[in-house]
Amino acid sequence: MTLSAGEVVKLARSADRMTSLDIVEKVFEGFQEFHGDRLFGDDPAIVGGVAYLDGKPVTVIGIQKGANLKENMDRHFGQPNPEGYRKALRLMKQAEKFRRPVITLVNTPGAFCGIEAEERGEGEAIARNLMEMSNLTVPIISIVTGEGGSGGALALAVADEVWMMEHSIYAILSPEGFASILWKDGKRADEAAALMKITAAELLDLAVIDKVISETFRGNPLTQEKVVRMIQKSLIETLQRLTKQSTAELLEQRYNRFRKF
Repeated sequence: MTLSAGEVVKLARSADRMTSLDIVEKVFEGFQEFHGDRLFGDDPAIVGGVAYLDGKPVTVIGIQKGANLKENMDRHFGQPNPEGYRKALRLMKQAEKFRRPVITLVNTPGAFCGIEAEERGEGEAIARNLMEMSNLTVPIISIVTGEGGSGGALALAVADEVWMMEHSIYAILSPEGFASILWKDGKRADEAAALMKITAAELLDLAVIDKVISETFRGNPLTQEKVVRMIQKSLIETLQRLTKQSTAELLEQRYNRFRKF
């Protein structure tokens, strides 16, 4: 059964989806979380650290939502502040120093839009991540696991390969925002979602992303264990290929990947 774009949006936002920490726990081994941006503080909306994948060290960074209201409030509903993006960049530069591949897990409606975030340089932090990731000399794989909203998502998705879970979305703004701008009516969000081409299948057809991680088989939902095994297998195979490339090849392919848009 084919789902409408509006139905996919609801699934992408579901509180039942695996969080970044859930995926880290199931896909990787020996995860050691790091905290702080060394400038202002620690942002709980972004988690990151070092872990092992197939016995090899990698740096994993994810945008973390909560499983309930209290956890979501603690995690700013998965909306990072500038210190979160700076923490992510600190970990990516550390990964570059020690030649570790970087894997990012993206699930955010967008960057936190409060006045205090703007005062601390939200736009600059996002822009710097875009610039630094474009030139990072180690392989990067980004996976959109739920919502991939605007620059807040792109700040962790300038990667050699960008993947999406089957029931995730990736867009420049929310369907509600699109509908409010186009029709002055946010209630037409489902209609907007159908026009925006924000689902994984549509973005794969447009070559915006490189892979879709299946969550169903013949219309039936797969277990989390099967989804996790697919993510793990795909990461291992792709990193084996990317790590064989020279730095020059890696950077040129990443540059060309984003230039084609």
